[in-house]
Amino acid sequence: MKYIITIFIAFFSVASFAQQITYAQWKKDAETEINLIPEYGNLPKPKEMIAEDQKLIDLAIKTDGTSHKASEHLVSLGFDYLYRGDLKTAMKRFNQAWLLDNKNENAYWGFGAIYFSFNDYDEALKQFEKGLLINPNSSNILTDEATINTGYFVSKHDANYLDKAIELFNKSYKIDPLNQNTLFKLSVAYFYKSDCANAWKYYDECMKLGGKSISPGYAEALKKQCNR
Repeated sequence: MKYIITIFIAFFSVASFAQQITYAQWKKDAETEINLIPEYGNLPKPKEMIAEDQKLIDLAIKTDGTSHKASEHLVSLGFDYLYRGDLKTAMKRFNQAWLLDNKNENAYWGFGAIYFSFNDYDEALKQFEKGLLINPNSSNILTDEATINTGYFVSKHDANYLDKAIELFNKSYKIDPLNQNTLFKLSVAYFYKSDCANAWKYYDECMKLGGKSISPGYAEALKKQCNR
């Protein structure tokens, strides 16, 4: 149990950062700021906001060439702000990405990442599922959804969540076998499964690519549980 708790903390610490707002304050602000709600809450917008949206669309397409490229650019900016802990600006960029291309699954990846950062995993999963409906082969979304299922396994002690996580991680791995985040977390999932052969397999693959995603302490725990 000690190793499970230790690795669980390391598992989620990879994407940790200092937030600039609490979830309670976020939800309060979202009552009056619709750009803090995914898809703007599908609520009516004031004329001023509609005019600003059109200016954004025109400028973004002029700059990036197409609405999809502009949308991807805004998703990238959104994640930049998210990693700095500026979740409000991040959500605004993800909403603008959705505005430019509501079929861009990565906008929903961004929405889910916001809720993930607040530990609202149920809402994060809802957003990830919307993204996967658009693109079932999104490696990034599959890995993040698998991450949440691994967390549910640890907190709820239900092996079904671990099986689901491994299924999702493997699907993501087949799509992008060079994603170190996926490789590390797939190794951890098999570690929880007590499948030492696969835990070492994906750990080694991750290390060959640099091992940047591997959390401190994981190698020691793996050696103790899966001596080779």
